[in-house]
Amino acid sequence: MTSHDPADSENRGLKILSSIAQALNTALSIDEALKITLAKLSKWFELETGWVWLLESGSEEPYLAAAQNLPPALADNPAEMEGTCYCLDTFKARNLEGAANVNMVTCSRLKWLRQGTAGLRYHASIPLYANERKMGVLNLASQDWRELTAGELELLYTIGDMLGIALERAQLFYRSTQLGAVEERNRLAREIHDTLAQDLAGLTLQLESADVLLEGKRNPQKVRQIIQQALQMSRQSLEEVQRSVLDLRAAPLVGRSLPEALADLVHEGEAQADLKIHLMTTGLQRPLSSRLEIALYRIVQEGVRNIIQHAGAVQATVELIVTPERIQLLIIDDGRGFDTNHHPNDCFGLIGINERVNLLGGTLRLESAPGEGTRLEVRIPIAD
Repeated sequence: MTSHDPADSENRGLKILSSIAQALNTALSIDEALKITLAKLSKWFELETGWVWLLESGSEEPYLAAAQNLPPALADNPAEMEGTCYCLDTFKARNLEGAANVNMVTCSRLKWLRQGTAGLRYHASIPLYANERKMGVLNLASQDWRELTAGELELLYTIGDMLGIALERAQLFYRSTQLGAVEERNRLAREIHDTLAQDLAGLTLQLESADVLLEGKRNPQKVRQIIQQALQMSRQSLEEVQRSVLDLRAAPLVGRSLPEALADLVHEGEAQADLKIHLMTTGLQRPLSSRLEIALYRIVQEGVRNIIQHAGAVQATVELIVTPERIQLLIIDDGRGFDTNHHPNDCFGLIGINERVNLLGGTLRLESAPGEGTRLEVRIPIAD
């Protein structure tokens, strides 16, 4: 704020609150609420940078939920935005209560960095609560910020309250949609079981009866051979349907977090082959939609399977980085590689990965050459 006239400052503050309140009232997703608030504050306070930490429900572990114009030292190194810091420790200890404490503090993440800070050293820390429940911290930074006035502190604290309530509403909406997705998945599982699975079971029974009835007929060997082939196909179809039903009722991440599921997947892959797989993850404290988590799990699963079956590799790396804007997944191996201009005929795994990535609006980049291993990179934007 640049005006020092009390009346002008009060009117400007009311306009800010009205603008943010109107925008937050229409936001149903957490990402949308955070981006709206950062954009509004950047405009009204003429700020350069801002970011928001949220506490994961249950564990209270912080994760970077949104960011605007981070300095290069932080934007280019997502690991620097992992874990706790001075303002988060202070917040979790409940020492950020009250507007008087929403003032300039030295950023412990930038304090010891010499390059790539864009001149930033300090930020304001605004606590986010919803009905006394700790939600997170909003940090605002600028190169030339002065000490904040009491009115500005009070305004920022009020905005923090508004954002905290909006976040709680968005979380409740997200949980309701997740519950609806589980119910729909179970409904589909019952429907498949009651229709296709029973049809295949009936077909198997009919073919078995036909096999018995055809005994003693003319050229029974040929008839029996055809029937046996049909029986084998129908049994395989029945098993496939049963596996599909199981996947619908118990998705691969049920009862496990994505990091736990990936770790188990890597260990299983190492046990199947003489292969060392290095798993590295950054930013997975951030909650992702079940659709994204399952897709990432399946992509890694297919990537590891391809390495085991085709690469002949000794070592492989799976690196997953999640930021507020995008997801980056790298799967690298030191195997035999191949000519990317002439895919092998059995490259169905790569086709499946590409289809999943396209459905999520992402991009896939594949680098390989005979004798030089393979590097697969997936980038997926995080939508509102």
